[in-house]
Amino acid sequence: MKKVILAFSFSALASVFAVAQSTDDYKKVEVFAGYSNGQVDTGTDFQDRESFNGFNVSGVYNLNRYFGVKGDLSGTYNSNRFSGEIDFAGTPGLINVKNTNSLYNFLGGVQLKDNARSGRFKPFVHALVGGAHIRTKISDITCTPPTLCTGVPFPDQTFSDTGFAGAFGGGIDIRLNDKVQIRAIQLDYNPVRIDGSTQNNVRIGAGIVF
Repeated sequence: MKKVILAFSFSALASVFAVAQSTDDYKKVEVFAGYSNGQVDTGTDFQDRESFNGFNVSGVYNLNRYFGVKGDLSGTYNSNRFSGEIDFAGTPGLINVKNTNSLYNFLGGVQLKDNARSGRFKPFVHALVGGAHIRTKISDITCTPPTLCTGVPFPDQTFSDTGFAGAFGGGIDIRLNDKVQIRAIQLDYNPVRIDGSTQNNVRIGAGIVF
């Protein structure tokens, strides 16, 4: 499934990058690159979430002034440490580990936007579906007292999974000239379906549109 999702997403992006700008009265091609912040759902409460930071790139081929097909790729990352109580052979203590996470979205769909080569403010909406890949690495394990870790193997462990994802939202671009726009804000509802459960994530971005 992961290979199919990757092939679909990258073929969509490649088709956009391959098409040259035309001399029509609207932009045929739009390429976005910028920062992405993911508010990733980590529990049953919608407010129980962690902040992931990374990148977002996308490409749009506009079939007419208002409607385009879009390919989208984002990657966001998070790292923290957490500890918990353990009891080894009757000796209580704490175990401390480093937790490194990554979330990738590979999406494709449609975008609605006024792509005329005039006007300053360019609001847009999009609906994208595809896949997400989540990876978690557990490493740098320490114990308190340290003797609890002595002679006990704690190898690094990596867990990963791939599932369905979507991005439904939009934002607003500010046109500087015929070639460059500033994406002031992009806000998406980013559901990710992994291992039988749904993460109700939010994706926020900003950057430059060419």
